[in-house]
Amino acid sequence: MELKPGLRAELVIVVGETDTAAALGSGDVGVLGTPRLLALAEAATVKAVGPHLGEGETSVGTRVELEHRAPSPVGARVTVEAELREVDGPRLAFGFEAADERGTTVGKGRIERIVVDRERFLARAKR
Repeated sequence: MELKPGLRAELVIVVGETDTAAALGSGDVGVLGTPRLLALAEAATVKAVGPHLGEGETSVGTRVELEHRAPSPVGARVTVEAELREVDGPRLAFGFEAADERGTTVGKGRIERIVVDRERFLARAKR
């Protein structure tokens, strides 16, 4: 495993009906739901480190801090960028930010992941 701070990834979506708080059950409005924003941020962290993990390794989320700062209506283009900021053994700490096409910060936060052996992790999950 060769993981160093500075690894980055970006995801871009156009908010659809299925991405809204109303569709996800996290509210009753037709804007990007917080659970979807979190899922996008986590996906960006996975994309940033995935190619750099050793054979049989994966990373799993362990901690999240998320500030959802602005609404994004259906049709809005949202870009989520994640950057690996700290590596402490198997613990990975990322910062992320999401912005819309106007440059408005939609959300930001921090995600921690742990690098694990995939087979051992799944064996533990079956207990």
